[in-house]
Amino acid sequence: MFSSEEAESGDTGIGLSITEAEVAKVVKKLLGGRAAGVDEIRPEFLKALDVVGLSWLTRLFNIAWTSGVVPLDWQTGVVVPLFKKGDRRVCSNYRGITLLSLPGKVYARVLEKRVRLIVEPRIQEEQCGFRPGRGTLDQLFTLSRILEGSWEFAQPVHMCFVDLEKAFDCVPRGILWEVLREYGVHGSLLRAIQALYKQSRSLVRMAGSKSDFFPVRVGLRQGCPLSPILFIIFMDRISRRSQGMEGVRFGDLRVTSLLFADDVVLLGTSGRELQLSLDRFAAECEAAGMRISTSKSEAMVLTRERV
Repeated sequence: MFSSEEAESGDTGIGLSITEAEVAKVVKKLLGGRAAGVDEIRPEFLKALDVVGLSWLTRLFNIAWTSGVVPLDWQTGVVVPLFKKGDRRVCSNYRGITLLSLPGKVYARVLEKRVRLIVEPRIQEEQCGFRPGRGTLDQLFTLSRILEGSWEFAQPVHMCFVDLEKAFDCVPRGILWEVLREYGVHGSLLRAIQALYKQSRSLVRMAGSKSDFFPVRVGLRQGCPLSPILFIIFMDRISRRSQGMEGVRFGDLRVTSLLFADDVVLLGTSGRELQLSLDRFAAECEAAGMRISTSKSEAMVLTRERV
């Protein structure tokens, strides 16, 4: 889609028109049987498009791309409450899923691929969430090797498992745009992303009834293909800015933290080190509009006597 030279020069996705090949690739991967958004367009409708239909869809995307304006339906979410357990009369016993416009999600996926090509080389190795070819097993393996290496020299490993309060829902958008610029996302691509948030709104649908629309002014869009990559960029800057001289040796590296999206473990060789690391991380989270849940965060010390 784009060359490595374009990625290195920072021109990837900046001012380049959306191609029919990009759109067709995303549409081909759509899964059928999914619920529709406010516009009632289902995956089957888009998958049934012929060459002419895809051409018109691509043309629509390019109008949005060049103008920096998207249809209001693309910015609208339908929140459907799902009962978890307990008393059905208690609101906290429900969780909401947000249904978005499918054409808007296809457009967002095209943007996501362009964003990822720019920012992926800039994200630290410590982050394994929402990244191709990486998963929780990578972090578990890394942590186990860190423990084994430390125990070999009878060194304890101090850890703090940090929980962030409603992380996705609390991302301040003004700070997010600033972070994206720092990571090389600007021009037409940044404007296209911002357009999806400009008049962001939702309604609640339950038992066949719908609420009035209400504005959504903070947080990432639930269910949007762009949200995962935007979030890990946001978290990466917090992680970078909070790093100090603390950490645990891992080969030739000093590892201060491991991340999987919003799941964070801070590492240190002593309680004092860990506290310094936690203080800096908490300060950076606060500066970025995020809050640590003290009730859900836990500290742990693992040690083994040298044999």
